[in-house]
Amino acid sequence: MSYAQIATLSPEYGLYSSFVGVLLYCVFATSKDVSIGPVAVMSLTVSQIIKHVDDAYPGRWEGPQIATTVAFIAGFIVLGIGLLRLGWLVEFIPAPAVSAFMTGSAISIVSGQVPGLMGISGFDTRAATYEVIINTLKGLPRTKLDAAWGLSGLIALYIIRFSCDRLAKRFPRRARILFFVSVFRNVFVILVLTVAAWLYTRHRQSASGSYPIKILKDVPGGLRHVGQPVIDPKLVAALAGQLPIAVIILLLEHIAIAKSFGRLNGYKINPNQELIAIGVTNTVGSCFAAYPATGSFSRSALQSKSGVKTPAGGIVTAAVVIVALYGVTPAFYWIPTAGLSAVIIHAVADLVASPKQIYSYWCVSPMEFIIWLAAVIITIFSSIENGIYASICASLVLLLIRVAHPRGYFLGKVTVHDGASEDKDAREVFVPLTKDGVTNPQVKVVPPSPGIIIYRFEESYLYPNCAQLDSALVDYVKENTRRGKDMSAVKHKDRAWNDPGPRQGANAEYEANSNLPLLRAVVLDFSGISQIDTTAVQSLIDTRNEIERWADRSVEFHFATILSPWIRRALVAGGFGVGSPSFKVPQEIAVVVPYRDGQRDRNISESCDERPKDIESGHWKHLARPSTQEVPAGFASLLPVETPFFHFDLAAAVRAAEDAAS
Repeated sequence: MSYAQIATLSPEYGLYSSFVGVLLYCVFATSKDVSIGPVAVMSLTVSQIIKHVDDAYPGRWEGPQIATTVAFIAGFIVLGIGLLRLGWLVEFIPAPAVSAFMTGSAISIVSGQVPGLMGISGFDTRAATYEVIINTLKGLPRTKLDAAWGLSGLIALYIIRFSCDRLAKRFPRRARILFFVSVFRNVFVILVLTVAAWLYTRHRQSASGSYPIKILKDVPGGLRHVGQPVIDPKLVAALAGQLPIAVIILLLEHIAIAKSFGRLNGYKINPNQELIAIGVTNTVGSCFAAYPATGSFSRSALQSKSGVKTPAGGIVTAAVVIVALYGVTPAFYWIPTAGLSAVIIHAVADLVASPKQIYSYWCVSPMEFIIWLAAVIITIFSSIENGIYASICASLVLLLIRVAHPRGYFLGKVTVHDGASEDKDAREVFVPLTKDGVTNPQVKVVPPSPGIIIYRFEESYLYPNCAQLDSALVDYVKENTRRGKDMSAVKHKDRAWNDPGPRQGANAEYEANSNLPLLRAVVLDFSGISQIDTTAVQSLIDTRNEIERWADRSVEFHFATILSPWIRRALVAGGFGVGSPSFKVPQEIAVVVPYRDGQRDRNISESCDERPKDIESGHWKHLARPSTQEVPAGFASLLPVETPFFHFDLAAAVRAAEDAAS
């Protein structure tokens, strides 16, 4: 009933949603603990949707019809997402984004309930949060008698809660009993406030029918609106812009709660099945005049602590609600609305992220902390809708930036011993040559053999990041290896148009360059790469060509720890791994505008046609000496022998490169 008050609906609609939610969810659920029903954030969203439609079409549709239509359409969309097995889409929204809109929504709800708690009226409590806070502060002199019920109820709720928590720590054996005492604090406080309101107001009704404090008054009993929902196409069109936010909240809040209790109690949920359950619950619930319902954290926590073993526990909850609908509604007449506001504030305040949780975001990922903070601020100064969209969009942009700007490391060797003294178990590990903040900076990293470069990728090798990674590799090659051809004697007319020729100090530069080793092999560590695409393979081909032009010779490319057969296939298609000389490998694999006149470069189809012949003829054997040794009887090659430049681990790749360069 309190959440229905947030949604600006009559109290009975909250009971309808509670009854239908728990009754239907238990049939389709994969979580034994989750309890479906009205929740604070969804209720606030429904109130904003009702306000939006009412502002655009004043008086055309009643609030309950709007809320029921939202439940039907949003439930149908979620049901479709579940049936199509698209639940993985939820994984694109990270935890800080969910926490941000939950925190912002909680602050909005609390600020909107404080006027009811204090009996202050005269302004729109569904406006932007900052406006509600300002108007509430301005209206404090207009505080009414309702504050006596509201403040006393809120204080009592927190006293009971903290007392039970402290006693549970002091008397662990009584912790379970104290938990249930704490859980029933809402019922206890509402009962006391209702009795107090009845004793005070029963003889103080004015001639107009009003009372000194606001009370709930009549709550219709029974299921009075059962039937086919009236879905007006014009109303659906008016709701179209608001439906995405309702769907997102239904998805996020429920999946987050279901996963949380699954981790807590040692079982795993099926996200797609959970979405089907939510979709069916809301679609069928619209036939009972229910408004959108999703997983409730507080009710789920109570159900979990009560020791339920199956989702059928929802049937008991549904029975209690239906008894209340048909037998207890007359007693709801005297419930003070300030008391309901106290219950809402007390329940919703727990949704605000704790300082410890916020600090953990900063420690783990400062950028996600900034997104969290920005989303909360946008929610407070604009709306929940804008806050959710901002947090989701910012998170996706951050994901793309991380993919497009990965970090790669050039590696050296460190000998690791098992203990303080050298022993036969010593092994070589490969760590970044530069300080990375992970390895001990006092440990000396030995560069690889002259002419050998080892490069490790830290992200999938895809079109957004391949240019940056390859540029880093080419720049490192030019800075740390000698150019194969002496260009000092080449005339200007014979140079490329973008080669300015020798500059001042060219002699010193030439002497410094002549002391560098010639490049012989590049070893690429693919242990961090799970995906590769056509653009990336083309970029790697271009990189190989540019490196070989710099070295003025063929350069071996060795690949270590390839994780996927599709990556291996893509590299082989690009001419890598098989040892073909550079004049026989494809020069262009990602053809955008093909050559149609004259002699064109060798393409991928030609390479694929001829490569097996080269392999069968043994053409690559002189390029891969370490991989062509006789295999002793009783042993077998771990990797296919037709790809001698693909290695099981980085150490094997480096050894092969060093042996070939010697």
